[in-house]
Amino acid sequence: MGSRDGEGQAVVTAGPRGSYAPGARVLVRDEEWLVRSAVQTAHDGCMIKVVGASEFVQDCEATFFDRLEPVEVLRPENTVLVADDTPRFRRSRLFLEALLRRTPLPRGERGLALADAFLLDPKIYQQRPAERALSGLRPRLLIADVVGLGKTLEIGLILAELARRGRGDRILVVTPQQVLEQFQHELWTRFSLPLVRLDSVGIERIQREIPAGRNPFTYFKRVIVSVDTLKNVGMYGHHLENIVWDAVVIDESHNLIGSASLRNRLARLLASRTDALLLASATPHNGDKKSFGELIRLLDPAAIADVEHYSDADINHLYVRRTKIDKEVRDEISGDWADRGPSVPLRCPATPAEEAIFAEFTRVWLPPGDAGTVGNAGTAGNADQPGDAGTPDPVARAQVVSIVSRERRLFPYTLLKAFLSSHHALAQTVDTRLSSPGCTDPAERAALGRLRTLAAAMTDTDSAKLSALVGELRGIGVGPGSDVRVVVFSERIPTVKWLAEVVPAALGFTGRAARDAVAIMHGGLTDTEQQKIVEEFSQGDIPVRMLFTGDVASEGVNLHRACHQLVHYDLPWSLIRIEQRNGRIDRYGQRLQPQFRALILTSSVDGAKDDTTVAEKLLAREAEAHRSLGSAGAVTGEYRADREERRLVQDLLAGRTVEESLDVGPERDVLADLLAGVGATSVAAQPQRAAVPTVFASTEQFVQEALREVFGSPEDALGLRREDGLIAFDAPPELERRMSDLPRSYLADQRVDGRLRLKLTFDRELAGRTLDEARRSRKSSWPAIAYVSDIHPVVDWLIDKVLVRLGRQQAPVLLADVTGPVFCIQGIYCNRMGQPTVVEWMAVRGLPDTPDVGPLAEVLARAGVNAAMTNPASGVDLGRLQGLVPAAVEAARRHLAQRRDAWDATTAEPLRVHRARLEDWRQRSLLPETAAASQRASRMRRVDDTMREQNDLVARLETTGEPLLRLLAVLESAA
Repeated sequence: MGSRDGEGQAVVTAGPRGSYAPGARVLVRDEEWLVRSAVQTAHDGCMIKVVGASEFVQDCEATFFDRLEPVEVLRPENTVLVADDTPRFRRSRLFLEALLRRTPLPRGERGLALADAFLLDPKIYQQRPAERALSGLRPRLLIADVVGLGKTLEIGLILAELARRGRGDRILVVTPQQVLEQFQHELWTRFSLPLVRLDSVGIERIQREIPAGRNPFTYFKRVIVSVDTLKNVGMYGHHLENIVWDAVVIDESHNLIGSASLRNRLARLLASRTDALLLASATPHNGDKKSFGELIRLLDPAAIADVEHYSDADINHLYVRRTKIDKEVRDEISGDWADRGPSVPLRCPATPAEEAIFAEFTRVWLPPGDAGTVGNAGTAGNADQPGDAGTPDPVARAQVVSIVSRERRLFPYTLLKAFLSSHHALAQTVDTRLSSPGCTDPAERAALGRLRTLAAAMTDTDSAKLSALVGELRGIGVGPGSDVRVVVFSERIPTVKWLAEVVPAALGFTGRAARDAVAIMHGGLTDTEQQKIVEEFSQGDIPVRMLFTGDVASEGVNLHRACHQLVHYDLPWSLIRIEQRNGRIDRYGQRLQPQFRALILTSSVDGAKDDTTVAEKLLAREAEAHRSLGSAGAVTGEYRADREERRLVQDLLAGRTVEESLDVGPERDVLADLLAGVGATSVAAQPQRAAVPTVFASTEQFVQEALREVFGSPEDALGLRREDGLIAFDAPPELERRMSDLPRSYLADQRVDGRLRLKLTFDRELAGRTLDEARRSRKSSWPAIAYVSDIHPVVDWLIDKVLVRLGRQQAPVLLADVTGPVFCIQGIYCNRMGQPTVVEWMAVRGLPDTPDVGPLAEVLARAGVNAAMTNPASGVDLGRLQGLVPAAVEAARRHLAQRRDAWDATTAEPLRVHRARLEDWRQRSLLPETAAASQRASRMRRVDDTMREQNDLVARLETTGEPLLRLLAVLESAA
């Protein structure tokens, strides 16, 4: 290890620490390796991830630390020039393209490199978050678009851009358990980003496949896991503390609010262990500026000096929020998102059995005119007819109120809401209360007993809502032989289970068809059961026609693929929850008009609080807010479904009407008012595009030629077949290993006779049709044909295979349309984290007398380095060109040195701005002299700690050391 013989071979010397650019070759343990990435560590020097290039270690992946063992970089001056005898200089062009693709974009590149390269319709509004994330010092962003705009797609675009920049190798995605499969499916099928799913089945896999006690997050580099699994500090906390991520995504991040919660502790830990942090939530604000400020501090601890007093200017770089009525969104989604239909209230006059229960509520639990009345909210239906409640029983009422008002003032409304759901839900709520240790008062137990008797006396034929639901489902076409699907929401699990049992038969389903036509989803199911239900409901060929679900499905779940009908069997007393439910079918990609219906139980009992009292009014207000504001999330100023409902009930207890409770001033989006101007971008401004040099017309052309170069005859070596816009081949063992992180179900679908048989396409339309077909299939939701994006594992595999085709420290010579030799040289400056801050592709001409350095991309284009080249196989004077190599490298080195100051000024400017903002934040964070000394000292310690962390971050991002130079190829005149 050290030198070679005198035949022009390379001599190796240790490279400057941290200058191991991706694509470079290094010698470790007397074997040659190809650098994939390099990151500076706190104690062990540079951590270099490599793949084997020499014969003994070829295709093996490894990680080395340059303080623990010698890592030697080959000197560019000693590069050996070789002739290329392949047709059209295929090997040379592939080698150049592979290096261009392998080299990460520098940190200073703010433009999007892959915005149009994936299986989705390019929408500018969905590219805005990536544009915002890449514009900051670090990609840290809260994506707060309202329900349905495509936050998963926006996250996928950001992660893909980070992967292209070499900053997306280690990814952790944290979501609610019911959307794990859905999120994983979207990132793979649309972006070619594989994630290992650690649901209950995935955890069992870990326990089988890795040694006991081993950190699972070192075994799997891209992981998706539920927040409820990950927050188990006892199981995962010590593992997370020892892992640094490139990117962490936390979906439904409003659940992080609350400093004492396990979720919040988890979020703070992850925020400190990642470069990029993406938070997503349609309802990120709980109405409390302090809580929202703490959420923002996860992204940037130095953004807000005072969490109770801040403005849009403090957080502008960390936040983006749009609604469906924003101009840019509205203009782009017109053909891909049908306007929602009206929310139709379906009044259901109570049956005699139900009226008896209304009468009991009005007589004992919620009599008109007493504490808890809703004033003149009115009764519904036949309110002008005399009711049968009679005069409220003052003795019974006084006895119950004496208990309820002291211990459980909200409990009468809990009972009422249970009854407005179903008599089964009422019976369960009563039984739960009767069995509780606190229910000891004879009067309360007697009153509960009467409700229980009345509920037990009801039959299915006594349910007005059930009859109305069956009639409505028939009306929209749900039934045997029909493809119409419907989602039916209820807040109560007993109601969900009861409806799933009785509705199919009432609609004419019998036998197995009745079982197959129904899916039930609620929080009592396991994560894998919930994921399976969501997946199957989106598959058109699956026989399920009705999904009866609780509000576990109201957040994040896509139900619009094969459904545009939704029925609220009972309505939550929250505008936010109604909007979230509606958003399951009213979202980007919905081509049919979403239809909403709500069953409204009405009573003729005087003073009865039926569904017209609250639910019907909320239904109308949510629809109105959606039209005028684009979101109902801020109408009440509470921003949380549970807080909305709690305040509404408290207002009812205080004698206010629903209208008075909702009237919090001028109707406006309070969150938008607080953050006025945040994320504002001219709708005419196109996101900036990155300048990415290439010598191939497309990824398809690169893959096709790479397969030919690497395998000679891939038809024989891999069983390759081409037909109708796709290619199919058997994955070699090393490629199959690289794809092991993909879902087991996906890999199983791709196997033929035990072999992994890949079907790939570069045709976006074909891939889209295949994906749609998979959604209609009962066999699998995974498409049979995968779309190949620029970051697909197959492309990554071929890049490595191409790069090792040349020998150690060799560069090819091509005959091209040039007047004299042109030396193609790459120069890279890195920061202390090993990330490129400057990448320069240089063409050195005029050697040896008048060296001139210009942009490589322009020279390659003018010289005709493309698939139309011809290789005459004529002799090239390699000796003469070899003698010019040191001069070419020196000219490139001088060029980089001359431009260093200009580059430093450009790359250092964002760091200078950040330092200035840090100092301003420090001054604003200090407490006044009048504050207690202990408080001032405590605040000073926290401020100093943050300043130290932030200044250390800035120092690690600064360009340092000498450039790494690499001679890529030489163009020689064909004349």
